[in-house]
Amino acid sequence: MTMIIDCHGHYTVLPKGHDAWREEQKAAFKAGVPVPAYPDISDAEIRETIEANQLRLIKERGADLTIFSPRASAMAPHVGDAAVAKEWAMRCNDLIARVVGLFPETFVGVCMLPQSPKADMANSIAELERCVDMGFIGCNLNPDPGGGHFQHPPLTDRYWYPFYEKMVELDVPAMIHVSGSCNPAMHATGGYYIAADTIAFMQLLEGDLFKDFPTLKFIIPHGGGAVPYHWGRYRGLADMLKKPDLSIHLMNNIFFDTCVYHQPGVDLLADVIDNKNILFGSEMVGAVRGIDPTTGHYFDDTRRYVDALDISDAERAAIFEGNARRVFPRLDAQLKARGL
Repeated sequence: MTMIIDCHGHYTVLPKGHDAWREEQKAAFKAGVPVPAYPDISDAEIRETIEANQLRLIKERGADLTIFSPRASAMAPHVGDAAVAKEWAMRCNDLIARVVGLFPETFVGVCMLPQSPKADMANSIAELERCVDMGFIGCNLNPDPGGGHFQHPPLTDRYWYPFYEKMVELDVPAMIHVSGSCNPAMHATGGYYIAADTIAFMQLLEGDLFKDFPTLKFIIPHGGGAVPYHWGRYRGLADMLKKPDLSIHLMNNIFFDTCVYHQPGVDLLADVIDNKNILFGSEMVGAVRGIDPTTGHYFDDTRRYVDALDISDAERAAIFEGNARRVFPRLDAQLKARGL
């Protein structure tokens, strides 16, 4: 029987003390004073937030396992300095580890990184190592740590290479995921996220990163941004730039999720992108929380879109389970250890 593995979940409704401490951390940095102690958050508080939100919806919508990371919009590495980003990432990742410890059958951890805009990747490498030691299976890599200004070098630049070397060593993929926007011209979830997904794909198309890192794997979320809709454009650009066919140049290393919130969008994704490159994801509870008046179902109830695809049972099983196990080798090992 196929497992339903959601590759894209965030801890979006958190214990109040965690969010309150973040505000205290930001205020302390601004005032130049020590940060107050992190609060004592009980297991009961964590259980309450999970059981009333993600766990309830997972059960209602028929998923089995969620790959779970900190709230994306609050990663905000542009806030404060490198020390602020490091401690915030550790606090958020520790909270994910506690969720996984309390609900090991339902959640597995993916970490955020302390990518302060003026820092190199050393702290991010250390945090990835720490989190993998705690059982995490991947990370969220932010291609624009400045929060909406795109001042970092492209993902093909050697600035990123030390981190990629660590990813390869640890055999973990990265979801390419920006955080909150501090640019008023870019709405976070409606503009910035989709733009960043699309920009990241084009950066990878222009370079030859996977010649240097043939086993490196990236998930581009939100259905790949605008990429599937403009697949002909990117195939044409690859030809103009004298790159190999996209199936060889990129698509052994890049994967898209199904966080696309209507049936025609998921239909297009599955029509254009090879089945082997699609992972089931919902991003719930996330960017879109309402009910679609045309269907009567929640926009982010994405399983029903995959269920409705005109594909074979084997192809559907790959989207729901097989591809995730292939892209996240540490997840596959954990599931096999559980006899799954």
